[in-house]
Amino acid sequence: MDAFSTSLAVTILSVAFLHTLLGPDHWLPFVALGRARGWSLRRTLLVTAGCGLAHVASSIGLAALALALGWGATEVAGIESVRGDLAAWLLIGFGAAYALWGLRRALRARRGVHRHGGLFHSHHHGELPHSHGGDEPTPATRSGAVWALLIIFVLGPCEPMIPLLVAPAGRGDWGTAAVSALLFSVVTVVTMLVLVAVGSLGIERLPLRPLERWSHAIAGTAVGLCGVAIVALGW
Repeated sequence: MDAFSTSLAVTILSVAFLHTLLGPDHWLPFVALGRARGWSLRRTLLVTAGCGLAHVASSIGLAALALALGWGATEVAGIESVRGDLAAWLLIGFGAAYALWGLRRALRARRGVHRHGGLFHSHHHGELPHSHGGDEPTPATRSGAVWALLIIFVLGPCEPMIPLLVAPAGRGDWGTAAVSALLFSVVTVVTMLVLVAVGSLGIERLPLRPLERWSHAIAGTAVGLCGVAIVALGW
């Protein structure tokens, strides 16, 4: 590996790690939704890995297509900027909708929960379910949130990857370009997994029981704020 490739590898490692660490949209939605929806750590990490792979694969595919068409880094960066804005607004929309759903669910549950013999016992009336001796059926097992996140991450760009991939390709060094894409992808996804695992395990230790009813509303708000941060701060 020559000096150019060595410096490129160090740059990729640093940029991929910092880009993921400093971008809460890469890990906070998974921690918040995993907690709210009662996912196991294994499921939370699987969802994270799937979204992370979709995130980097979409940018690699776009960059490869652009290079094949003879486009430069400037043109690709312009497309990635548009994708970034779209993904940010989708995060805001999804977070707001999920927060409102969670708020409505929390307010409805508040009317019918009381204690019997040390156990929480739910009574729902009217069109609401009436549950005894078990967990109330919820959308927690549905995959709508997973698909929403996956779509958002497919549309979400990996802007820092583009110049790091286009630079060696512009020199005709396609091998280095491929290694660059692979290295950036691995570092990004692994960093996402580590941050989500640490966040998920850490949040389990917090005394959040009094806020349990509001967990979906809080998770939606956290996801929406990630989108707001991208729009306002350019994360």
